[in-house]
Order: sequence, then structure tokens, then C-alpha cells
Amino acid sequence: METVKLYYENAFLQDFTAVVESCGAVKGGFAVVLDRTAFYPEGGGQPADHGTLGDARVLDVHEKDGVVTHLCDRALPEGAEVSGHIDWARRFDHMQQHSGEHIVSGMLCSAFHCDNVGFHLGADTVTIDYNADISWEQVQDIERRANRYIWENHPIHIWYPSPEELAALPYRSKKALEGPVRLTEFPGADLCACCGTHVERSGQVGLVKFIGWQKFRDGVRLELLCGQRALDHLSACWEQSRQIGQSLSVKPEASFAAVERIQSELLAARERAAGLEAQVFAHTAAEYAGKGDTVLITAPLEGDGVRRLCDAVAQTCGGRCAVFVRRVHLVRRLLQQL
Repeated sequence: METVKLYYENAFLQDFTAVVESCGAVKGGFAVVLDRTAFYPEGGGQPADHGTLGDARVLDVHEKDGVVTHLCDRALPEGAEVSGHIDWARRFDHMQQHSGEHIVSGMLCSAFHCDNVGFHLGADTVTIDYNADISWEQVQDIERRANRYIWENHPIHIWYPSPEELAALPYRSKKALEGPVRLTEFPGADLCACCGTHVERSGQVGLVKFIGWQKFRDGVRLELLCGQRALDHLSACWEQSRQIGQSLSVKPEASFAAVERIQSELLAARERAAGLEAQVFAHTAAEYAGKGDTVLITAPLEGDGVRRLCDAVAQTCGGRCAVFVRRVHLVRRLLQQL
């Protein structure tokens, strides 16, 4: 008998009771099947829920042929009623990421007539692949549109259309589907076949932020953060800018310009130092002109300074030249041994 899937009836359900139908030892723990569950199994690119069943920790959840199996760290008695508790922080994070991905994918696929050909909801970021050449500037425009949509707080519609209705709907899908098809609609943004859990209104996504763009195969790969992840990332970036600004005595928003100025000043200083170094090398070469084989001991030099000094002297001394760099700690050690 198939497991009753409470997570489809109410994605915000965090606590429930169920009866243990079976429990058996497996690699990594115990496989527990309930008559009903609020634990979402891994699927559709979305990771499984974690939480507890009674005193047992739920480590992973999978579904096969309609039956949901919970991998637990201890056995549960068959026939017993147990209380289940969802790790809500993890579940809601997944809902924010998944719903945010739908909004941006719907907008991107509509605007650039492409497909979402890869989706991974990772522990740190969401990775999405599209089979179109989309520029970073175009991605940023979609980000602005998606955030406006989120803040307008649109209601989300999830339903199972009839075969006739489904045939007439322009929904997105990654593969051919059989049996009842569950559609998730973000009105005005996306309509897609999806088995994942989602927010009830777009405002619950909070915000979306693209943090990565790269060419990938025949299209692009994007990295996305939604909700709390996006807020945490922006807060960390702001704190870093604040600390840099504090070190450079500028406002956080002016830290990049200050760093550019320092880089320019450093480059100019290096060029001046290189010019002075060249003069010193020329003077040294003139000093050892015609003196034959020459051995020099010098203070540490930047970059390829040792090679350039050696070349300069070798061209004038009339013999061979060797340059050694003086290491202060070695000199001190030698002096101590005398």
C-alpha cells in the first residue's frame, strides 16, 4: 500500500503522528515505513527531509513505487504509533530555494526560449544549467524582475490537471511523464511539472541573488541563492566591505574604489622600484667591468632580480658571474658558530 504523503497536503506541516508498518535493519541504520508521513523523500532535485520519529533520528528518506522509506538511526516497533517532527529550518530552506528556482527558471526560459537542463539544490548553493547563451547582464535583469515578483507576494497554485487539461497547458517539464502530473504554478512567472515542496506565496521566498555565471556546454551554468541563504550571503559581503572600508578609512560602499586606488599606487611604486633597481644593476656591472669571474652576495631581490643582476654583471666582467642572496638568519647562524 502506498504511503499517504502529508507533505503534499500541507507543505508547512511540521509535526504528525503515524503508525509503523515495517522496520528492518539495513546498511547505515533501519528502514522504517509508516502508514503516512510528512517527511519529503529525495526527488526532483530536492534533498530529503531530516528530523525525528519518536526517539529515532531520520537520516534520509526515499520513495519507490509510492512507498516512502525513512532511514533511521534506531529501530521502531512495528504497529506502534510514533510522533514525527520535521527539521523545519532545513525543509523551509529547501522550499525557498526550490520555489526561487522556479521563478527565475520560468522567467529565463520564457525570455530566452530555452530549457532548464540541469538543477541541483546543494547544501550551499542552487546550480542551474540552461541550454542558451545568456549574458551576465541579462541574468541580472531577470534577478531584478524575479525579486519584484517575489515582493508582489503572488499566491502559488499546485494541482493535478486532467489529461485533457494537461494537453492544453504550456507547462515546463524535464522529461516525458506518465500517470497523474502535479503542476506547480507561479502565476505570471512559471508553470512546471514538479514533485517538490513549495511556499504558499511568492513573498515567502524572500529574495533571490545570482552569485555565479559561467559558460557550460552549449549554454550557461548559474549559481543561485534564495531566502535566508541570500540574506546571509549579502550580510557577509557587507560585513567584509565594512571591514575593508574601516581599514582604508572609507565608507563600505567606497571600498572597491579605494582598493583600486591602492593597487594603482602599488603598481606605480613597483615600476619606480624597478627603475631604481635597473640603475643599481648598471652601476654594479660597471664596477665589475673586466674583473673576470665574479661572485656577488646581495640582499633579497624582488621577482627575477637575481637573474637580471647576474646577466648585467656577466655582460661586463669578462668571465662568469654567480649571485647569491644573503639570508639574515643563515648569516647569524654562521656567526654564532665562529
